[in-house]
Amino acid sequence: QVQLVESGGGLVQAGGSARLSCAASTRIITDPNLVLGWYRQASGKERDFVAAMRWTSGSTYYADSVKGRFTISRDNAKNTMYLQMNSLKPEDTAVYFCNAKGAVGDYWGQGTQVTVSS
Repeated sequence: QVQLVESGGGLVQAGGSARLSCAASTRIITDPNLVLGWYRQASGKERDFVAAMRWTSGSTYYADSVKGRFTISRDNAKNTMYLQMNSLKPEDTAVYFCNAKGAVGDYWGQGTQVTVSS
């Protein structure tokens, strides 16, 4: 079964922090070409890339808008990827989606809302 389950988020004050988690099923994690990433979609806007990690190498990639503020990490034992978000801004408000791309295909989690109040 291919599954991505997100958690975390919620309401945060500007300048605060939040951490999102994405738990991936074994079938996804064992893909040698796996790239796990985070995207976000603000109300009325398109879904945008936020950050990604090439699972086998640990290489990370970030959108310019979040560089220096967001950090992507993983826990191999838990098949889980994290997005630590610091210095949050109101413009970071969006639904955040976990994404898996690889030989298994292209899969999305259900999304989790992050709202940053000013």
